[in-house]
Amino acid sequence: MDLKNVLAITLLFSGLCSYSQIDSITNDVYITKFQDRISTRLSLINTSNSFFLYDDEDHIYYDMQPNIRDYVGVSILFRSLELTYGFSPNFLSRNRDNENSKLFNLNFRMFYNQWMQTLDLYDQKGFSVLIDQDIIDFPKIKTLKVGGSTSYIFNKNFSFRAIGFQNEQQLKSAGSFVPRLYYYYTKYSEIEDDINYNAYTYNIAIAPAYYYNLVLKKHFLLSLGGSLGVGLNYSNNLGEGKETSILYQFSGRGALSYNSTTFFCGINSNILFLQHYFDKPSVLHDVIRYLEFYIGYRFKAPKKWIKKADNFNKKYGF
Repeated sequence: MDLKNVLAITLLFSGLCSYSQIDSITNDVYITKFQDRISTRLSLINTSNSFFLYDDEDHIYYDMQPNIRDYVGVSILFRSLELTYGFSPNFLSRNRDNENSKLFNLNFRMFYNQWMQTLDLYDQKGFSVLIDQDIIDFPKIKTLKVGGSTSYIFNKNFSFRAIGFQNEQQLKSAGSFVPRLYYYYTKYSEIEDDINYNAYTYNIAIAPAYYYNLVLKKHFLLSLGGSLGVGLNYSNNLGEGKETSILYQFSGRGALSYNSTTFFCGINSNILFLQHYFDKPSVLHDVIRYLEFYIGYRFKAPKKWIKKADNFNKKYGF
């Protein structure tokens, strides 16, 4: 069986390992952390960066969908470090006809106290474009997206790490206002014998957001949240030259999970929309989709690992 690598190494940094409490009066614990355990995880992931264009002058729709590939991820997480290896097995039906396509996805996430930093990279090759009910394959089209977001979590009793990273567990329901600053750079290119095309877009947006973790039972969690923001876009050569326009942003996240000291599993989903004009009559919808099914197990870390991690956190203030 031919296996093709689509995901390299993901590093996730977490902040200081301490319990969060509602206040000094009730002293109720809302979050527990698995700081002395190693988490192993197996995931089935589907993610892509697609584009939808509308030419308002000619009333033509262009639906640009990358040749999506599903991949399997295997990861090991301890404290602030997670190592992930992913591959795309051909026995998955979605992968069988995509031999010439490429997807490389790299994600970083860092927590420091109540700050959260994300960085994303999507390197894609091979698109199917729907134009007025006709599907045309463009195997030479490439897109490269680099960017992320900076967020501040107002409520210390709300655990963002319990939603998708499973190094914490939300014990009691809590929500939080999480304002975010988004920024992304995207390069579009197509290089063939008689074509050498390159275009660029720069996006930045401020987005108020709210997320809520609902503890259904002791180990079951339902999480929902989203953001709606506005900003600026700068496009170069995407239409007829250069264009600066208002950027509209929307994101939504949903998760359902089971989380205990040793065993955990669940579903994570996330979608991000970025909309802007790239030519006076033309609109571009830039969409990032992410869907993950995972199962994992935790076991106690060696005492030497715990001691070294404690010394590191103490020395560098985590």
